[in-house]
Amino acid sequence: MTVDEYLDQARAELDRVPPAEASRLQAEGALLVDIRPIENRRAEGEIPGSVPVERIHLEWRLDPKSDHRLPEVDSATRVIVLCNEGYASSLAARDLHRLGLTTATDLVGGFRAWAAAGLPVVEGGRPAVP
Repeated sequence: MTVDEYLDQARAELDRVPPAEASRLQAEGALLVDIRPIENRRAEGEIPGSVPVERIHLEWRLDPKSDHRLPEVDSATRVIVLCNEGYASSLAARDLHRLGLTTATDLVGGFRAWAAAGLPVVEGGRPAVP
């Protein structure tokens, strides 16, 4: 299997959302989780209200049954994962499905598509949730 086939399989499990829809869902209570490295968040900014979580901690912070999960996360939480351009986030969202977050998805085009759509961006560089 190639990495492109692996990505296609992951995306087949997701109901991916474009930037405008992600913005609407966030306004309705969805949690936007930014898995980009801090260097990218510093250089390009962040989405207001998003939560930075390093990819290596993602499953522990979002598993609804984990003692280490974010307090606002349960099995009904709508989670939208974002990365730079929407590749790593697809794989991450698929992994969250396997933990029971069946409505988890990712942002089509990632942070860069959000910014290109003219949606709100603030100065970045906040530390990720430990």
